[in-house]
Amino acid sequence: MQEKQYPFYLKSTVILFGLVLLTYVLLNLADILTPLAFALIIAMLLNPLVNKLRKHRVPNVLSIIIALLLAISAVGLIFYFLSSQIAGLSENLPLLKARFSEILHDLQFWLQQQFGLSVNKQLQLINEGMNNSKALIGNTLNTALGTVGVVLLLPVYVFLMLFYKSLIVKFLYAVFAEENSQKVADILGQTKIAIQSYMVGLLLEATIVAVLNSMALLIIGVKYAVLLGVLGALLNLLPYIGGLIAIILPVLMATVTNDGYSMQVSIIVAYAIIQFIDNNILVPRIVSSKVQINALVSILVVLLGGALWGVAGMFLSIPFVAILKIIFDRVDGLKPWGLLLGDEVPTGGKGFNFKKNKPPSVAEEVVGDSAKAR
Repeated sequence: MQEKQYPFYLKSTVILFGLVLLTYVLLNLADILTPLAFALIIAMLLNPLVNKLRKHRVPNVLSIIIALLLAISAVGLIFYFLSSQIAGLSENLPLLKARFSEILHDLQFWLQQQFGLSVNKQLQLINEGMNNSKALIGNTLNTALGTVGVVLLLPVYVFLMLFYKSLIVKFLYAVFAEENSQKVADILGQTKIAIQSYMVGLLLEATIVAVLNSMALLIIGVKYAVLLGVLGALLNLLPYIGGLIAIILPVLMATVTNDGYSMQVSIIVAYAIIQFIDNNILVPRIVSSKVQINALVSILVVLLGGALWGVAGMFLSIPFVAILKIIFDRVDGLKPWGLLLGDEVPTGGKGFNFKKNKPPSVAEEVVGDSAKAR
């Protein structure tokens, strides 16, 4: 039976309508979908540990509980390690606020001298900006309050996803025709290993960047160096935009707590060196070599994720686009979309890409060894 071909305008209209409907659902169900998305990523990271415990004849439920407790303990240790810095920042907040007011007063005087902009005019502009940002502040407070609910729901979602993972896999097999079961099995297996290696690589990269940031800020003498270093490593997960914010935070702290500008210059130089090491050494060798998103797509998805789900969407956008690329690369009909998302630029005159095979990254070797062990 010959497959019916639909005209381009009809197919494009259906696709556009589907995208609009998907955007509407993502925007209006953000409070429900955000914790589910984080839970999915955490479940992928904990799945190898659960499988390893089950290999040693630990019951399934107990294996999941042990993995969750270890993950919660690791996060708790990080917060405990940073608690002294957070407490010190809270105690010195009035002094920092007073110092910031002095710097702001000096800046207002400089603007008046250089550009003839009176202090009253500056205050008027600030008030207008504050009025325009009331909605943003309200959304931020709602996000902060919603974070409590997310934290409480995350362990429950992760537990249920790990508990019902065989049911989810069986559903995926049932969706496709029986003659495609072997191909589905190959795609699921490859996709699982690639996603796990990508997420493990991101964690390893963030840990190394956090250590480098903290050491650099400690050597320079910036207050709350470890806290700012860890925050910088987390922000570094946001391509380009996060790196810029990560530099601004310690520069502001140095400006508020010290006189002169030598410390600020040292911070910018140190962070530039760390960014160079991260982009040219850590990412190619540690993060999955098979999941590289090009710069244009990275910036677009981060901005779109922020527009849909706020800060959480900015952090989730890159991992989920990476997951989509992994799936696109392994499905014949979707390979052009995977090529569009990737960073492999064709070098041949006819669009062919004469690239060398990249060696496996550290994360891919770790995940691959654990998969062989199972």
